[in-house]
Amino acid sequence: MRKIIHIDMDCFYASVEIKHRPELAGKPLAVGGPPDTRSVICTANYEARKFGVRAAIPSSRAVRLCANLVLVSPQFELYKEESRAIRKIFENYTDKIEPLSLDEAYLDVTDFCAGQTATLKSASLVAKEIRQKIFSERSLTASAGIAPNKFLAKIASDWRKPNNQFTLRPEDIDAFMPELPVEKIFGVGPVTKKQLNDVGLMNCADIQKLDLLTLRKIFGRRATEMQKLCRGQDDREVKAHSVRKSLTVEETFNKDLNSLEELLENMAPLYEDFLQRLNRGRHSDRIKSWVIKLKYFDFQSTTHESASKQIPSLENFQQLLQHCYSKKTLPVRLLSLGVRLVEDSSSESPQLIFF
Repeated sequence: MRKIIHIDMDCFYASVEIKHRPELAGKPLAVGGPPDTRSVICTANYEARKFGVRAAIPSSRAVRLCANLVLVSPQFELYKEESRAIRKIFENYTDKIEPLSLDEAYLDVTDFCAGQTATLKSASLVAKEIRQKIFSERSLTASAGIAPNKFLAKIASDWRKPNNQFTLRPEDIDAFMPELPVEKIFGVGPVTKKQLNDVGLMNCADIQKLDLLTLRKIFGRRATEMQKLCRGQDDREVKAHSVRKSLTVEETFNKDLNSLEELLENMAPLYEDFLQRLNRGRHSDRIKSWVIKLKYFDFQSTTHESASKQIPSLENFQQLLQHCYSKKTLPVRLLSLGVRLVEDSSSESPQLIFF
């Protein structure tokens, strides 16, 4: 049985800012661009979250929600420096490290635990020691999830945040999974959550009741994957060297859309999902272009791309959509929007060399 740890730094960007500027401790703090621009919040500390300030919302809205909000510009080089140091702590326990972003990673400690004395044979104790070292050496806190696979470890790391950990043992899985909300399943964003809730699928127990044929009607190619995930099954290995090349969200419509106006009306929820994933993955500093894709009723597709390092606004995507749709004004069955990301690991790509 594998022993997987998911480490998630608590309010990482904000915590790093407070570490280097102690006078900010205890104040509502957010990291993001100026409120008089189209910038969005990268992260916020827990004092700010009490007012509704969180990642992905516009900076202009954040300062309205919290009049005393301290808003600071991101310092990515500083965050990367901290991330490198945390990565070195991980390397004392395993070389099977899969970074998801600067502040989040999977660790496979199966071999490490097998080679230890009784003291550290438990992955839970390993996670506790890692978190203690992060605090003692870097003055930062982390949360951890411990489980037999990546999917469950990721879920577990959110269970007792901040600055805590939660373990899901193999014998706990069957009792734990049924009540898990559908939005906790890997790949289910706000748009998909609403679609599932609308057809009565609220938690994993609801999905477990469906046969594979019914799941295919709902999830398409992801049917088999969803059948496994809703039961806590995940065969993915911890990949030591992986880098995301793009980040996109898409929606396949129940019936084809026949006009530009209909497509524009459906962009807002997709854009909200995109922003949440962009900020959750901390990819804001790796953008190299914006992309819109349309798939037509006949399964042919077309794309339109615009080079830019900035976080695209909804208006930017709407303009791209107009250009893309003008190529073919046919009924559309799928709309996708997103960004392509810098792949150069020596410069702007944190995933290969940082945590």
